[in-house]
Amino acid sequence: MEGLFETLPEDYRERLGRPGEYPFTRGIYPRMYLERLWTMRQYAGFGSAEETNRRFRYLLAQGQTGLSVAFDLPTQLGLDPDHPLSVGEVGRVGVSIATVEDMERLFAGIPLDRVTTSMTINAPAMMLLAMYLLVAERQGVPWDRVGGTVQNDILKEYVARGTYIYPPKPSMRLVTDLFEFCAERVPRWNTISISGYHIREAGATAVQEVAFTLANAKAYVRAALERGLELDRFAPRLSFFFAAHNDIFEEAAKFRAARRLWARIMKEEFGAKQKKSWMLRFHTQTGGSTLTAQQPLNNIVRVAYQALAAVLGGTQSLHTNAYDEALGLPTEQSALIALRTQQILAFESGVTRAIDPAGGSFYLEHLTDRIEAEAEALIRQIDEIGGAVAAIEAGFVQKEIEESAWRFQREVEEGKRVIVGVNRFTVEEETPVPVQKIDPEVGRWRAEEIRRYRESRDQEAVRTALSKLKEAAKGEVNLFPFVLDAFRARATLGEVAGALREVFGEYQPGR
Repeated sequence: MEGLFETLPEDYRERLGRPGEYPFTRGIYPRMYLERLWTMRQYAGFGSAEETNRRFRYLLAQGQTGLSVAFDLPTQLGLDPDHPLSVGEVGRVGVSIATVEDMERLFAGIPLDRVTTSMTINAPAMMLLAMYLLVAERQGVPWDRVGGTVQNDILKEYVARGTYIYPPKPSMRLVTDLFEFCAERVPRWNTISISGYHIREAGATAVQEVAFTLANAKAYVRAALERGLELDRFAPRLSFFFAAHNDIFEEAAKFRAARRLWARIMKEEFGAKQKKSWMLRFHTQTGGSTLTAQQPLNNIVRVAYQALAAVLGGTQSLHTNAYDEALGLPTEQSALIALRTQQILAFESGVTRAIDPAGGSFYLEHLTDRIEAEAEALIRQIDEIGGAVAAIEAGFVQKEIEESAWRFQREVEEGKRVIVGVNRFTVEEETPVPVQKIDPEVGRWRAEEIRRYRESRDQEAVRTALSKLKEAAKGEVNLFPFVLDAFRARATLGEVAGALREVFGEYQPGR
């Protein structure tokens, strides 16, 4: 296939470049999937640690190649299961984790030096990673052999997802503290997954997804540089997370444009010297907001096309949604079909037999150029406002997303945009599908469990560790070691997050 590249006109070859070479339009590795498939990383988590551990083991036995943890809302907000705000939410949309012992049960029988784990956690990202490292320690696994990703992308929480705790400035401090700690102690860990996924799910266009994600990424790079971190030391561990929606060619082009744009930003704007610092490595998840509760089996087809777009775009890791996710958490059967969708794509479709198989298509290259140019113009607008943080504080990003979401919804309601089974090709009677049910008692017994946990420990050791954490938070030292010490003393997630709330305060939108 490489011989075909040589037959192209010289200016065309120069513009496209080769896979594995700057600006990585055609992929970040020279041989892409010919050498190694993407990681099949199905997102899972519900109820208790034990229940989720069983789902993890099931998926690994079925050929999944990486773990991806969904946490419940109390965990994402740094609240213990017995907190008043946790009532009705414990274990509902993910697994409930409040202690190192919970984390240990979550990964029971899963060696952390042989599997990579992605954790969708942001405001308390440092805390959940600290627990994970302590579990690795208990398994006898050195931290330099632990691999995975923590989302740790707080900026998009303020505009698209809403699971923030602290105001932006101290939140950015936690992000860069994690960068610094992992650069020194956990070198294989991806310290952030800068997320366009939730931006897209909130209603952004493909162009906005690229622009707002890369603008946020620039803000993180600047924050790390201001902290005194060395660019080529932390930049190779930055990773990204994008959505894959239904327009196959637009989505494939979006990934190629983002890769090329980021390479240029890192090399030309920030002056990164290492090739790995220029690479945009990304995980993809198929579009949750594209799934329909009507005729849910149609979602299997949607997900397959979206997965194809992600692979044509050169993703490094992929989660395929289950067909029933518009109705509830995936059942074991629907999760298996989602995984099999990836496996059929990898082993039966033929799409992995060529590097960048759609590259060179006039249509795809036109879309790639257009998305790159429009995203670059939008990033310039954000830079003129003062960067991503200033644009978020000014409400610019939120307004842009809201307007795009409104336009999309209006097109659907007016029939200008067809959603099969929703505004066309509907049926009078739906065939019911089984829905995953979460035990309503999980919140009650988790609350009892955490109360017993607190009673069983050395209270003075916990008070001392939390006091030291608060004092450190008032200064400028890296907080990661203090968080580790608090969990070693058997503090809970809510207590550690609460100690920082006392110092940093809580973010209140519009204030």
